[in-house]
Amino acid sequence: MQLIIGGAFSGKRSTVRALHSEELSWVSAYDERSLNDWKLQWESDTSLVLEGWEKWIMKALLSEQNDDTIRQFFYLFFSELKEEEQKRGEEIILIMLELGRGIVPIDKQERRLRDIAGWVSQDAAKLADEVYYVWHGLNEQLK
Repeated sequence: MQLIIGGAFSGKRSTVRALHSEELSWVSAYDERSLNDWKLQWESDTSLVLEGWEKWIMKALLSEQNDDTIRQFFYLFFSELKEEEQKRGEEIILIMLELGRGIVPIDKQERRLRDIAGWVSQDAAKLADEVYYVWHGLNEQLK
């Protein structure tokens, strides 16, 4: 599993395309895709790209009050993805938006999103085989 993380419009998608010349199955929350769509959208002989995590996390925030439960859900989800990646022999790429830099939001729900997104990205980085940080169109491999 590979994690590509960086700020908004920092070049994360371009980095994915530069690192992966093969065909990609793309599941994006920005296209109103559900997190569970990956099962139907992942075509054989392609790598799977999942992006829009902050939207999927926000959806979880609206339905669950316990932050630890949300974090546990995403950790288990990443573990499931890793298992499927090994079964298929195809790579999974997670594109995550870095929300931890900049001004801390005044709104309680936005701060909660920022906190949980940070924990989820830490868990993704822990489980990922490779981690790239992207900023201003440049990427640096951290792991």
